[in-house]
Amino acid sequence: MVLEATMIVIDNSEYMRNGDYHPTRLGAQSDAVNVIFTRKTNANPENTVGLMTMAGKTPQVLVTPTTDIGKILTALHNTNISETADIHTGLQVAQLALKHRQNKTQRQRIIAFVGSPLSSSKNPNNYDEKSLTRLAKKLKKNNVAVDIVCFGEEEEVEENEAKLKAFVDTVQSGENSHYLAVPTGSHLLSDVIIQSPILREEGDMAGGFGEGSGAGGSGGGDGFEFGVDPSLDPELAMALRMSLEEERARLAAQTTSSAAPAAAGEASSTLQPIPESSTAPANLMDQDDEDEQLTQALLLSKGGPSAGDEDVEMGDESSGGGATTRGNDEELSEEEAIQKAIAMSMQEDEEEEKKN
Repeated sequence: MVLEATMIVIDNSEYMRNGDYHPTRLGAQSDAVNVIFTRKTNANPENTVGLMTMAGKTPQVLVTPTTDIGKILTALHNTNISETADIHTGLQVAQLALKHRQNKTQRQRIIAFVGSPLSSSKNPNNYDEKSLTRLAKKLKKNNVAVDIVCFGEEEEVEENEAKLKAFVDTVQSGENSHYLAVPTGSHLLSDVIIQSPILREEGDMAGGFGEGSGAGGSGGGDGFEFGVDPSLDPELAMALRMSLEEERARLAAQTTSSAAPAAAGEASSTLQPIPESSTAPANLMDQDDEDEQLTQALLLSKGGPSAGDEDVEMGDESSGGGATTRGNDEELSEEEAIQKAIAMSMQEDEEEEKKN
């Protein structure tokens, strides 16, 4: 994170009474200063921000670079509208304030708000291209980055655009300075600054209202996660983030629970062919037996002889009535055997009686 000391120079000239920005041009600047201070200190707790005005008898330093937001808000509340602005002198005084910062390792940056025509300044001669180029080279030599926010009606913005763009082109080193033009409209000045390269990291810039040296400003959309600026309402942003995380966890658990039965179903479907293949031979044997039985039934229905009938017929042809005679002989022999058994039992009974 960049360690930086920033001086904010606001325009408190008579033009700031206009209500084309909500609530007035001076009020819009106050909101923007609050946002800039919050963003800078959130980016790095050791960042400091100062405040000064550039209208009145002379530009005046209201707060030297500090980390106390209370001092900034008090100074904004006590700021009065006075006469015309002198941005040339204001930038020089801001550079001196940064030169005497306590932490010399901090980078130096000036954010200047210009809401009045340069031609209306006290010393118009200081706002030709040569004078502004000379001032820009001096600031660049002292390693001071400058961001210019030009706002107001379109005619006023177009009148200042060429000179201020040339100034930023001269002072910048490695794309560290920006020019942002914010014409009047339904947008808030602070919202446009939030989306501009002034407060956004490189590579996360959106084109929109203003164009600067090497990068343009942004539109009036918020561009924040959930549409809430964490610096303005951290509690709401945290609640929304926690709600999103809980919803993601719930969806992940639901997906896992629904995936388990599907995986089990796939596993069972892959195992089904195995028992079918093992029972295939038995099924084939049963089918063969059924075929044989059907064949025999068909033969019987047609009156065809079976295997047993053929044997009987062959026996009848060879021996005539011999088979019947053998059957009778077998029956007689059985009767004789029964009679002999009865006679033997009767004889034994008689012998036992004689002994007695």
